[in-house]
Amino acid sequence: MNHLGTILAATDFSAPARHAAERGARLARETGAALTLMHVMPGDAMQELRQWLGNGHAMEQQLQDDAQGQLDLLASELKTHADVDARTVLVDGRVLDEISHEAEATNAALLVLGARGAGFLRRLVLGSTSERLLRRTLRPLLVVRQTPNERYRRVLVALDFSPWSARAVALARDVAPHARLLLFTAFQVPFEGKLHFAGVDAATIDHYRHQARTEATQRMYALAAASGLKPGDWDPCIVEGDASRSIVEHAQEKDVDLVVMGKHGQSAAEELLLGSVSKHVLAEGITDVLVSTAREP
Repeated sequence: MNHLGTILAATDFSAPARHAAERGARLARETGAALTLMHVMPGDAMQELRQWLGNGHAMEQQLQDDAQGQLDLLASELKTHADVDARTVLVDGRVLDEISHEAEATNAALLVLGARGAGFLRRLVLGSTSERLLRRTLRPLLVVRQTPNERYRRVLVALDFSPWSARAVALARDVAPHARLLLFTAFQVPFEGKLHFAGVDAATIDHYRHQARTEATQRMYALAAASGLKPGDWDPCIVEGDASRSIVEHAQEKDVDLVVMGKHGQSAAEELLLGSVSKHVLAEGITDVLVSTAREP
């Protein structure tokens, strides 16, 4: 990751955002990437304050000084605990605009956010703002849920063999180079319920099921080989059923600490965080989630 640029961790100073900053610092140390800590003061609120009190009022400066002090303190603590020097950025304005601008200016390799925030980050990850942000960026997004006590050890990479799957595997190896990968895919017999209703016999449906599993297995091993994975680097997990529920269940059963998923759709945000699978994993899972936004040509 160090050859791609910096890691950009946006913080609203909540506890989940602190976990995100700590994970960003740990990844920066492991990969040699630079780390930027960013706080965006809400532009609308600041503008309203200026209308009330006038430009350059002491209260505005006090708010900025307080925010900068919190940023500097966080950077100092990360230096102490992770031995990483973090650059700090404090701006006011539209949150999406400012994060996107900073990501472009620093050629950020990774955006890091907490899964729950006290302010704008909560809306950013779980509200409609997430879709707007992800329409703008082609940069991967790491949503941190857990306290980063150690490096990622076991990573579930969710595959659907779309153009995003191979890049998701590559990103997982970049972010968690020492982890064992669990390559996961879920398959279903198309229209199984309607086939039963139409009178298709069970043996025929079982044949379709076996065929679907065989095809998924072949595609997984081919993708692993094309990605340069050796047999000792990964384990297969091929299940029948709903992908959303199965990802969450297997992440818990297999003691996974990171789930990596690829983007879907033709636009930059279509089905990303607001898609049914990713939304379910973010809402119901307990692991960190890394969304890969790059796809194969």
